[in-house]
Amino acid sequence: MIQIEQKTQTTQDGNTVIVLTPSGRLDITTAWQFRLKLQECISKLSRHVVVNLSQVNFIDSSGLTSLVAGMRDADKLKGSFRICNVHTEAKLVFEVTMMDTVFEIFDTEEEALEGVPRSMAS
Repeated sequence: MIQIEQKTQTTQDGNTVIVLTPSGRLDITTAWQFRLKLQECISKLSRHVVVNLSQVNFIDSSGLTSLVAGMRDADKLKGSFRICNVHTEAKLVFEVTMMDTVFEIFDTEEEALEGVPRSMAS
């Protein structure tokens, strides 16, 4: 089982954003649960999602796949899908797989909620 903390934020422009903070490992045993949670949040609550990975110390290809699927779901609804607080070990996986170029990744939850990508914030 993976623990997933869920909270709702409202941005300055009035959008509802769901912030999901999974804890532990995002791997083949937990990725499907996380995928279902993303699907449910995007379809029922808000098309805008921030995934805070500060509590995830390990992610594998199935974990990445669940994130990609969530991003696709949000894109279909013209929403947004952002990732923040990526753990050092997990960051390596994003870089090796080039996923750091696919996702909007932010250093902090605040930045992710404001929606200023790193490349823009100079």
